[in-house]
Amino acid sequence: MRRTQFPGPLSYITDERALIGRLHRVEGQVQALQRQVRRQAPCTDILIQLSAATKALDSVALVLLDHHLRHCVAPTPDPFERHDRLDEASGAIRLLVHSQA
Repeated sequence: MRRTQFPGPLSYITDERALIGRLHRVEGQVQALQRQVRRQAPCTDILIQLSAATKALDSVALVLLDHHLRHCVAPTPDPFERHDRLDEASGAIRLLVHSQA
């Protein structure tokens, strides 16, 4: 996947604190997974926690993707540049979908 060069710095999120909060929750969930494995918790308990962490990461990915489409792709006036940015976004979506398979 080719990465589009954006002119100047871009704020890729509108609410950094909310996104960082979500990532902190994911971090806590991963730490809980480590504790469960260390104490040899039942597999089903670990799988439930793993599922929660995965869903939380998916949530972060969707927020970033939504912001990218709304603030980086849609407002691009040059149709050729927009095409490149759409290709890049499509590649990111493919990665997300395939990571779920």
